[in-house]
Order: sequence, then structure tokens, then C-alpha cells
Amino acid sequence: MKRYVAFALVAMLAVLWLVSCSATSAKEGKSVKDTAIEKCIQLCKDAKEKGKDLSNGPCLSDDNPDWNIADWVCDVAHSPRQPVDNKPENQCREYREGKAHHFVEVNPNCEFIKAY
Repeated sequence: MKRYVAFALVAMLAVLWLVSCSATSAKEGKSVKDTAIEKCIQLCKDAKEKGKDLSNGPCLSDDNPDWNIADWVCDVAHSPRQPVDNKPENQCREYREGKAHHFVEVNPNCEFIKAY
């Protein structure tokens, strides 16, 4: 009997934990993609404020401790694309190396272009 009560208690705690986790996610209402877009725009704005030249379409997430979204990168590009956007040194290393599979692109004015 004690074993049954302990099992029931553990099961109830697990259900409560799952409900609270999904409630938190629903409250936030953001997908990983939405979060990556917002964070990429903010990284871009921060870079501009620091005087970084974004005209060559640099990757903003490479080696950036402020970027902590797994499997995503943040890249500056032009719309329409320009030859400078296709240079490997201006593209995100983690995406080129297959360590990240999704990317957010913003233009040099930090306006959203696309996310895959």
C-alpha cells in the first residue's frame, strides 16, 4: 500500500510539473524561431551602437556570448543579396560547418529579412 501511495504521489508531481512547464511556454507564446529573430535584431542594434561596420554582411552570432540559441545563427545580409553576402568570411561559421541548421538574416539597418 505504501508503495502505491508513493507511486501516486510521484505521478501527481510529474503531471503538475508538466502542466506548469506547458503553461509557461503558452504564456511566453514564442517559438524558438521568434526568439531567434528578436535576439538577432537586438544583436544587430547593439553592434551598430558600438560602431561596427555591417555593410559587409558579417555574422553576428559567431563567438558571441550573447547568442545562446542552439542550432540557429544570426547573419547580416542585403536584400536583394549582394556579392559580399556570398563570401564565406561574411557567413556564419557554425552554419557553414553544419553545426547550426537555421539562420536569421537582418539587413545592415537591423531590419528582418528572413529566417529558415
